Amino acid sequence: MSGDRNSAVGEQPVRSKKKAAKRPTGAAAAGKPAKPESHLAMVRRARRINRELAEVYPYAHPELDFRNPFELLVATVLSAQTTDLRVNQTTPALFAAYPTPEDMAAAVPEKLEEIIRPTGFFRAKARSLMGLSAALRDDFGGEVPGRLEDLVKLPGVGRKTANVVLGNAFGVPGITVDTHFGRLVRRWKWTEQEDPEKVEAEVAAIFPKSEWTMLSHRVVFHGRRICHSRKPACGACPIAPLCPSYGEGETDPEKAKKLLKYEMGGYPGQRLSPPPDYPGSPAPPLGAG
Repeated sequence: MSGDRNSAVGEQPVRSKKKAAKRPTGAAAAGKPAKPESHLAMVRRARRINRELAEVYPYAHPELDFRNPFELLVATVLSAQTTDLRVNQTTPALFAAYPTPEDMAAAVPEKLEEIIRPTGFFRAKARSLMGLSAALRDDFGGEVPGRLEDLVKLPGVGRKTANVVLGNAFGVPGITVDTHFGRLVRRWKWTEQEDPEKVEAEVAAIFPKSEWTMLSHRVVFHGRRICHSRKPACGACPIAPLCPSYGEGETDPEKAKKLLKYEMGGYPGQRLSPPPDYPGSPAPPLGAG
């Protein structure tokens, strides 16, 4: 990365050490039908995308604030159908009130619901949090288990949440298929599957297991910052030459640059307590600004 990693809001977007990617040329740019891509060629292209994303986002990380496996598990459950930012703004008060599974299992439901209300669906989430906390207390000695088969038995915990916890709290490789990940891997033609478990299986077959967790972070980072759902910033995308869906979004470089989000666009990220190497600014606490 070039430039100051502690750049403030409003400074130039963070850039990779590599030069900006050239726009696609040849048959794709001319609108001519492309030759069908072999599976081997797709695998090679996918792995190159991963390598290039690693240069663009060397600081990629989970965008939920946490200090231990229990906090990450709770934060991930809360992140359903809301932003990581809103979760991060909510969890300081939550963990101050209920720092352990034993504390959360014994919570007064109405008080817990009021604290997590900003994350939405607070009644259902409160039931899940109290249920998983009771299970941790009763079945796992108050500790978060480090196995997928144990995690998915907890109330409100599916494979996505389990892989987030395993990869980032226990160092167990896993692929996290959230909406960003699924959208991008389909745009890149790594898979045509819609079911998250099938997406996970097909993408896992492309990459070494050691890459799974960081691949997930890089893809999600790219989806949040550049390859947006409704209007991808194609003209500002560093991997445009490798993307078979180039042109779905804004291709004009100057217009695309205005679509960049978070530190790529000079704005704060989602964590109130980001890692030391994060090049943008911390997010504000709840109610600030």
